[in-house]
Amino acid sequence: MTFNFLKKKKSRKAAIAPIDKRKAPRKGLSKLIYGIFVVVVWGVILLVPLTVYYAYDLPDISNIETTNAKTTIMVMDRNGDPIATYGDVYGDWLEYNEIPPELIEALIATEDRRFFDHYGLDVRGLLRAAVNNITAGRLVEGGSTISQQLAKNLYLNSSRTLKRKIQELLLSFWLEMKLDKQEIITIYLNRAYFGAGAYGIDAASRTIFGHGARNLTLTESAMLSGMLKGPALYSPLRDVERAYARTSIVLDNMVAVGYLDQKAANAAKKRSVNINGASAGGDVRYFTDWIVEQVPDLIGTVNEPIIIHTTLVPNMQQMAANAVRQTLSRQERLDDTQAALVSMDLDGAVRALIGGKNYGESQFNRAVQAERQPGSAFKLFVYLAALEAGYGPDTIMRDSPIILNDWSPKNYGGNYEGDVSLNTAFSKSINTVAVKLSERVNRSNVINMSERLGITSPMTTEPSLALGTSEVNLLELTAAYTVVARGGIETKPYGIVEIENSSGQILYRHMPGPEVRILDEDVTFTMQSMLENVVTSGTARSAIMDFPVAGKTGTTQNYKDALFVGYGRDMINGVWVGKDDSTPMSGVTGGGTPANIWKNFMYRVYLGRNDATLDTPNVRPRVKPTN
Repeated sequence: MTFNFLKKKKSRKAAIAPIDKRKAPRKGLSKLIYGIFVVVVWGVILLVPLTVYYAYDLPDISNIETTNAKTTIMVMDRNGDPIATYGDVYGDWLEYNEIPPELIEALIATEDRRFFDHYGLDVRGLLRAAVNNITAGRLVEGGSTISQQLAKNLYLNSSRTLKRKIQELLLSFWLEMKLDKQEIITIYLNRAYFGAGAYGIDAASRTIFGHGARNLTLTESAMLSGMLKGPALYSPLRDVERAYARTSIVLDNMVAVGYLDQKAANAAKKRSVNINGASAGGDVRYFTDWIVEQVPDLIGTVNEPIIIHTTLVPNMQQMAANAVRQTLSRQERLDDTQAALVSMDLDGAVRALIGGKNYGESQFNRAVQAERQPGSAFKLFVYLAALEAGYGPDTIMRDSPIILNDWSPKNYGGNYEGDVSLNTAFSKSINTVAVKLSERVNRSNVINMSERLGITSPMTTEPSLALGTSEVNLLELTAAYTVVARGGIETKPYGIVEIENSSGQILYRHMPGPEVRILDEDVTFTMQSMLENVVTSGTARSAIMDFPVAGKTGTTQNYKDALFVGYGRDMINGVWVGKDDSTPMSGVTGGGTPANIWKNFMYRVYLGRNDATLDTPNVRPRVKPTN
């Protein structure tokens, strides 16, 4: 009994004896392995149903090769270059062999260097990114593969949740199983977002560089690849310097991978690219807004991406904007004054349109949306009706007071000249003669004449009609004068040449049709001569150029509106100046500020220059040398 008792005591003592330290590491390692095994098992147990649940909630991925284009409108200028986009933009779909190799190399070198060696998840890349981020103390590098980025771009949002990351991995694995590497690259580049509403490399190239992606240079390819990290941050449309700095990083990446040598990279860094961002200036939106508003009337509701080819001449749009701003900035009294300008070819094609002095501050288009009194510029229709009725420029009428329905028109300056010819009365814009002439030929004939020349705004039937008290917009008034400039042929303003969808199908095309004569040639010739006299010896002497100019001024009561519409060298321009609230200006007449804007613009076009400081001379410019 004693022996057994002692044996038990010894066994207990042995059980609590110190552990042999030489055997401890092996036992500890076993525990570590066992612990890892347990974690992995429970991880699998928990992760499998979670993965199955998230897989059940995956979006439909059967339409991967179908573009998700929305209603998109791209507006092109007369040269075929993009000037504005409305909605998301999708260009041509480029097959793999159509994509410049430099772009593919730039993409792989910057976004996923082991793209051709992994199956959707790059463990080595994840570890490298983790080390770099820990070393830098902040997030400087991502570990997502191109397949993961494609999965996210196509089907997922940017939320940083476990669900989204698991779904991203599942989708990237699915993409790798369904598609080969070339197909993944093709879809990725054709569907990636590059900012400014541009989806895909072709839309991005056209939006930023003004040409398709098939012709990308090395520098352009590197710049586009660099934008993928952050389109809003690295777009040259927003920050050119930052875009070039990012481009340099991409080129260095290509050297590191072995796609480029350092000499070629350095040459590409020094090479400038054409940034197409605002070729016609921010004020081009006055024109493009007007264009887009017409689309439903021409092709109905837009349910697909479309491209609109227009008549806009971008350098003339810039010249018009600078002419308006420079002229208005000369005088402090015009600080709160607005202006509008319409420039057209004689066939009605609008080559420039300015709806205000700054689109960023006011999007209201005073060239097409504002209905304002044209003042004496309306006298064109009075005198045309008179010429058709048998009156001539030498017909004598008396400039004297007249009272009609308790209303008495007054001349500018308050003087009366007695007997004057119609030619003199027109060039000096004598109000009493215009009213008397309107009454003699019948106001209804004057209204009919305005409608024949394209005025669609309602007309007053009061005697004041002759002095332009009916409101019109600048575009229709300018187009009406174009009929005379064109020799009496009907002219309708237009800005859209053609509308096509992304497949190249023509949805609308401007068809001029046969010429329709609405004014007799003799009447037109006489009126042209009278309009020239307005410039050479009448109220529009400020518009004299070194070539024949014809036009008419207009000033409304209390200087609320001032206009000049004139033409020369196969183009016609209408200019309006006034205040949005219709309060009086300080002595601004049609022969003053509007005529000066007109001349400033024509001077720029005539010289082919658009210097920011270009000033209109007070003397007639010298004739250009012929050789």
